[in-house]
Amino acid sequence: MVRMPSLTTMPKRIADLPARAEVIPDLYRTFVFPNRIREQRRHRGLQKLMALSVRLPDIPYIRLSKIERGEVVARADEIKRIARELDLAPADLLTDVTDPEFDIARWAQPFQDGRPVSAEEERFAILLAAALRVLRNGDATLTIAALDQEYALPPVILSRLENAHKTFDRWNDATAAAVCRLFGVADESALRKIVQDRYRSGELDAVVWRVADPDTRALRSRERIAALSAELALSTRPARRASGPPTGTKRGAQPELVSLEAAPSLQASSGQAALRELTVFGTPFTGGIIAFTPTEDVVEAPRRAGARAFALRVCRATLGAGLPASAIVIADPDHRVTVGGLAAVRTAEGYRLVSVTFDRTGATKGYSVAPDLELDLDALDPADVVAVIEAVYP
Repeated sequence: MVRMPSLTTMPKRIADLPARAEVIPDLYRTFVFPNRIREQRRHRGLQKLMALSVRLPDIPYIRLSKIERGEVVARADEIKRIARELDLAPADLLTDVTDPEFDIARWAQPFQDGRPVSAEEERFAILLAAALRVLRNGDATLTIAALDQEYALPPVILSRLENAHKTFDRWNDATAAAVCRLFGVADESALRKIVQDRYRSGELDAVVWRVADPDTRALRSRERIAALSAELALSTRPARRASGPPTGTKRGAQPELVSLEAAPSLQASSGQAALRELTVFGTPFTGGIIAFTPTEDVVEAPRRAGARAFALRVCRATLGAGLPASAIVIADPDHRVTVGGLAAVRTAEGYRLVSVTFDRTGATKGYSVAPDLELDLDALDPADVVAVIEAVYP
């Protein structure tokens, strides 16, 4: 039986140390993909994961284990292969984490190793993760390659340290010594002191909550599972562009802006969701902005597009030649923005297209090539950052 600290005995926030940043320690921070794989595997008589693994040679056992344990989010093709071997529909392997009856503690219990949980060690793992992110963010020489070659911290271990996947007392001596060298201290005692001092000084305030907040972890899990579910249901039939010349604003005229809320009334529909057509919005505006004005063009909505999806002409190659001005993107507020994807950021004048990535502190950034700019997406209203789910090339 796993012994977990009760809510009454464990400090509610790391700030109770005392310190500055108010962050909730998340005891289940490693479980980003709750699923039903273990349940369904055992239900079909495969008591050991290896019995399933031998049927799935394309998925390494270690990765399959991490998927089942919820430590990594499976790809759609992996879920399909697992479901096929279990004679299930892929959706049957997904967990509805939005269900009020879902309890992450109950789901995670079979994957806990039975060791008592130390609130102090949990806190330090979180603070160390934040301190590592801040340290790397402040020193451009501390690349992943440099940490691997110079400090013997390979990417897998570095990732687990920066996400506090286990407490520091459970790392081996070699890893502990490597982290001490990285922080320029002689031993673990000095490491713990310098990390605590940096936390109390406020250096970690902007980062620590990203590691420790259970609400942030739960939100990301919901978004990732929803996106995976949508991908599993996605038809392979591509969207098409209907005929009709684009209509823009007259030279020198101020474009007429249309609110996103009003856009659905302008959408043409065939009466069937699979054949829904979207009006294409977008005329060029200054500074790489796309004015949200309707044109005479329409494109077929992807089957995974939600009710609020809209089509936006790129207008200028602000993200480079890979997304030319003539392209049309499908933006959908009902999908999550994903790292490695694109987003349409709403401004007062219209929309700006950006590519989405993380910086080394874990902050979500949006980048544009022309003009050359960087946006802090975490600082924006989430309603103003819309996922791009598809591009159409006329």
